[in-house]
Amino acid sequence: MIELDHLAVAGESLKAASDLAAQVLGVPLQPGGAHAVFGTHNHLLGLGDALYLEAIAVDPDAPAPAYARWFDLDRFNGPARLSNWICRCDDLEATLEALPEGYGAPVALQRGDLRWRMAVPETGMLPYDNCAPALMQWEGEAHPTQRLDASGCRLVTLTVQHPQAEALAATLAPIFTDARVVFEVGTPALSARFDTPAGRAALA
Repeated sequence: MIELDHLAVAGESLKAASDLAAQVLGVPLQPGGAHAVFGTHNHLLGLGDALYLEAIAVDPDAPAPAYARWFDLDRFNGPARLSNWICRCDDLEATLEALPEGYGAPVALQRGDLRWRMAVPETGMLPYDNCAPALMQWEGEAHPTQRLDASGCRLVTLTVQHPQAEALAATLAPIFTDARVVFEVGTPALSARFDTPAGRAALA
């Protein structure tokens, strides 16, 4: 089984991604760190329920990797937006074997004392035009939500929209159940609604 771990807001810069999330949710994000393997960096926001929001972008001060960056960030352009949803599991290899090809191969990653493995496609692009979830497995007990301040924000609904949304939902159904995640037929896009200290907010 897999479960929702975090949501990613991508931008052409980390400031653009962080500013969008902060403006929509009405609370500032906390410093995150750098990801040396992919040359990216992030800011974070706790959402409660062992869930968090990540603002992420290419780090202009980091050397470019000789392979595709995760979350298809090499090809990202335009305004910052909700770009990916990430699910954790206890056995990444078994989870990948249960899914069609295209979800990637495990890559070992570390940021400070946080250690995890994430399945990253060779092209950087996830199935269903990046609307399929990225898959990961945390190693050890450390998790970002353990060091994030309470923000007063909670995820209400994540909508995954794609022309083949029904097929994506059917693929994930045997290993994923979350009433907050809704699949809808339409143009590829992600959107989410949150309860915030200032009321209901929508991020897309």
